[in-house]
Amino acid sequence: MLVRPTLRLAGGFAMALAAVAPVGAQEPKDVAARAQNILTSRCLKCHGGEKTRGGLRVDGRESLLKGGELGPAVDPATPAESLLLKAVRYEDGLEMPPSGKLPEAEVKTLAEWVAAGAPWSGETTPAPTSAEPAKPAVATTASWPYRQVVRPVVPTVNGRDWSRNPIDAFILAQLEPAKLAPAPEADRRTLIRRATFDLIGLPPTPAEVEAFEADPAPDAYDRLVDRLLSSPQYGEAWGRHWLDLVRYAETNGYERDAGKPYIWRYRDYVINAFNNDKSFDRFILEQLAGDEIAPDSVEEQVATGFYRLGLWDDEPADKPQARYDTLDGIVSTVGQVFLGMTVNCARCHDHKKDPIPQSDYYRLLAFFIDMGGQDGLATSKVGPEAVEVMAARERGRAEAHVLLRGNPNLTGPKVEPGVPGVLDNGQATFGTGSGKRRALAEWLADRRNPMTARVLANRLWQYHFGRGLVPSPNDFGSLGEPSTHPELLDWLASELVDGGWKIKRMHRLIMLSSAYRMSSRPSKEALAKDPGNQKFQHFPMRRMTAEEVRDSMLAVAGVLNPKAAGPAVCPPIPAEVLAGQSQPGKGWKVASPEESARRSVYVHIKRSLALPILATHDAADTDSSCPVRYTTTVPTQALGLLNGSFSNEQAEKLADRLAAGNPGDLAGQVRRAVLLTTGREPTADETKRDVAFILSLREEAGLSERAALVQYALLSLNANAFLYID
Repeated sequence: MLVRPTLRLAGGFAMALAAVAPVGAQEPKDVAARAQNILTSRCLKCHGGEKTRGGLRVDGRESLLKGGELGPAVDPATPAESLLLKAVRYEDGLEMPPSGKLPEAEVKTLAEWVAAGAPWSGETTPAPTSAEPAKPAVATTASWPYRQVVRPVVPTVNGRDWSRNPIDAFILAQLEPAKLAPAPEADRRTLIRRATFDLIGLPPTPAEVEAFEADPAPDAYDRLVDRLLSSPQYGEAWGRHWLDLVRYAETNGYERDAGKPYIWRYRDYVINAFNNDKSFDRFILEQLAGDEIAPDSVEEQVATGFYRLGLWDDEPADKPQARYDTLDGIVSTVGQVFLGMTVNCARCHDHKKDPIPQSDYYRLLAFFIDMGGQDGLATSKVGPEAVEVMAARERGRAEAHVLLRGNPNLTGPKVEPGVPGVLDNGQATFGTGSGKRRALAEWLADRRNPMTARVLANRLWQYHFGRGLVPSPNDFGSLGEPSTHPELLDWLASELVDGGWKIKRMHRLIMLSSAYRMSSRPSKEALAKDPGNQKFQHFPMRRMTAEEVRDSMLAVAGVLNPKAAGPAVCPPIPAEVLAGQSQPGKGWKVASPEESARRSVYVHIKRSLALPILATHDAADTDSSCPVRYTTTVPTQALGLLNGSFSNEQAEKLADRLAAGNPGDLAGQVRRAVLLTTGREPTADETKRDVAFILSLREEAGLSERAALVQYALLSLNANAFLYID
């Protein structure tokens, strides 16, 4: 039975076309040719070109007989009842095109053509014969990145003396043909600052810089990397990367933006997983199926908080729609984060560019359709004590169906749990009952799945070098950007799997390469031949992330609280910012000064209210997976650093630290300020100029000694040498 919604964009006849030129004056006499001319000029843009709205194609007789979501477009047995004719006549709520009715002459031509049996001249485009939509013929399983990962042969290069490990050979394999030489090695101060920020997200102390520069041992840098990897602050920095990807936030969003109690335990789980070097295949398993593999374990229950991180409407106007919106957040995250595929594009229709039919989206959704606990707490036992956690469990056995146009009220064919066909070709089988998510997690880490290892290896490179070998890390498909070094990426993916999915091992491999140790200064030849540094001729310069800006200010001011784990803290927020809420200050209980000085990873993440210094420096958007922290340069950053209450408070603390460490010694205070904020000793000329600046503040501006030093400290926190790593 056909459903005829009274909408302008109705069913398979949602031919929302831009205005087009009328059919040419010299029309063919044959009714079939004239009808095809009308369909091509009026309808093909949305129903047969790059788009197939409503599942309908108009570029062949068979496609029209098959029709779209509302049924056959043409009915030769009863021509007058054909939905195509009803649509062009604006009958039964169908309106095609929605911008205005066709001229009567064109409507008459279509009616004559349908009455004649809808003959088609020339070649036709065969319609799919199966119930499931055809897969777009954009990519095949033989094309990268969908082919199986095979360890490539390490290329032979001329610069063997420069190569410390195979990574360098792959980099040279692109530099040498372009007649580009890699940048020289960075100096020791730059290396320790780069490595320290990279692994723990904080600046090295002046003592650490001095010790590293004075260490003559050939393995000094190796030991530096190992020390940083063993630091508990490593998990706080690298756990933040993962939280970006999975949409971590501690409130539900929407108008009330109510809190997610105990979700902070998931944040702590992630940090501990990185610190303990949990293998990534186990990391996947615990988050996707912790309740299936260890239902009585607190850690595994906390890991399933993965399902609770997204937006959640506590009072939806359309409950089925809200439910599928929540499921879509999970499917989108799994597809993008683990597979590097924008499967969410197939929620309403076949993917327009990648080989992902709509049925694949709903087969993936079928793994999660039974997930419950979205509105409550789970309790587990640790010894004699109960621990409250936000977790998820399967509840019931729901059937999954393709939803036509993504509409929960238009149910299509039933589907079973499954993975994208282009990655599996029907080889893996999954049940519909308990254990299906465990099977999915195991498949994600299976060697036969070509994507997970590639995607993770690319992310590791991205977070070390600032840009992935695939620059669009959540989308390896046609809508993303192609890989600059596909062979290197496959080699890294092979190393990752062969090394037991151990991430710290991969850090060490990447950071001990000559490529990682290069200076960030490009050569003139590189700027001319490769201005975008696509070949990685030099190390990419990067600015601090939002969390690094705030945490570094606290660190150099000497007030950073190293306390780890536990409930989130709410530092003070200016009243002007709070006033922007519908209920100013609700859900933001200001913590003590000591608690407020904790690292930014422990700051409460409220979707409707962000800490200004984090928001202005490009903190992650929590509404969807955030694969890249894009670096913007906007006036509010400079204004906030100069005039913001937080930066001015830290400038006062830094000034007091300088005065206490070098009482009465203005030159010593300047040298200490530069050391703390940049990691290097200022030159004699720099020191002289900075001392003169402070004295001018006293003499010309009439500031007190402390006030002048505070202004100098504020200047130091605003300097590019502080805000940029290299």
